[in-house]
Amino acid sequence: MLAIRYLDVGVAVIAAVVAIALGAPALGCALGAGGWVLQRLVQAVDRRWAQEMSSPRAALGISLFERFGRIWLLAGTIVVAGVAGARKDGLAAALIIFCAYTVRFVIGLIQGPPAPPAPSSPVSPTTPRSES
Repeated sequence: MLAIRYLDVGVAVIAAVVAIALGAPALGCALGAGGWVLQRLVQAVDRRWAQEMSSPRAALGISLFERFGRIWLLAGTIVVAGVAGARKDGLAAALIIFCAYTVRFVIGLIQGPPAPPAPSSPVSPTTPRSES
């Protein structure tokens, strides 16, 4: 199951290596794959950090910040590749990120929504509540 969860990371790295071997701009491919791997590391760390939060509001804030931050990280990666190299580098970075994102999206569709966290105190849904 772990291999499927991080299949997109492997696809990004393999796609970059294959693209470079076929003559694609090396800077763009390397930055695209590196940006994807970096944002997945940020996701893993921040999701673990959010789960350790005792306040649901704080966990939601961290989760939203993390999700928007990863989008900006990937967009910045594409811009940096285009500015540091050439337009072809930016396009190569965008295509590598697009491939990895597509794989991650399909895996998410197949796996379905994430399981809800286990409740901290057991509550039986069949236990009647006393009304006063």
